[in-house]
Amino acid sequence: MVNVVAYIRVSTSGQGESGLGLESQREYIQRVAQANDWNIVGEYVDVVSGKLALEDRPEGAKALAACKQHNAQLLVAKLDRLSRSVLHIAQLMEQVDFKVATMPLADKFQLHLFAALAQQEREFIAQRTKDALAALQRRADAGDEVAVKKVQNRTQALEKGRAVADITAANNIRMSKVASYQSSIEPHLKSCLHDKVKTLQAVADCLNRKGFRTPRGSEFNATAVRRLMLSLDLPFPKAE
Repeated sequence: MVNVVAYIRVSTSGQGESGLGLESQREYIQRVAQANDWNIVGEYVDVVSGKLALEDRPEGAKALAACKQHNAQLLVAKLDRLSRSVLHIAQLMEQVDFKVATMPLADKFQLHLFAALAQQEREFIAQRTKDALAALQRRADAGDEVAVKKVQNRTQALEKGRAVADITAANNIRMSKVASYQSSIEPHLKSCLHDKVKTLQAVADCLNRKGFRTPRGSEFNATAVRRLMLSLDLPFPKAE
């Protein structure tokens, strides 16, 4: 029986949270594994751009390591879940054997050829889009009211998209900082909790004596401790 490591990638956190794209990929993978009697020994899911090489993605690197550990092949639903770059695909072929659920019988040559054709088609589409937008802008510059409205709508959509992207990026940075802070203070909070303290204020006093401060730089109080304990799911130790 062939061992395979399932790898799934979605590009946005929205897709990851809703399952849109994620579940369909999993269904492809499970269906082809069952049909070919392949043994899925692990599954890894990334929410990242396909522009990153597989080994540079958090879960992608783990999937590659799992392939080596279990002497397994990498299995994806579609080739573009690995990469949209022919170069990345070619480099990956030197690191690991992989299978694609939508074309399970394809060999390395066929996969490489398909990747090259897909990249060429994307480049053609990008150029056609660029030419169409340039023509639209020329008509707008010449006073075509319909073209002017279309350009305005597109500009507004782009600005809205950039604003959403900026907010998402800022939230991701904030959450990363919160996670890092909580990870660093967690062992010290646990130490205080096991130091026979019985109240939130006693825990706050313990953390303050250790020199720790809240993310905003203030001394801990009962409310701040309560929020931190809830975030880390840390209760008071049960009395012996």
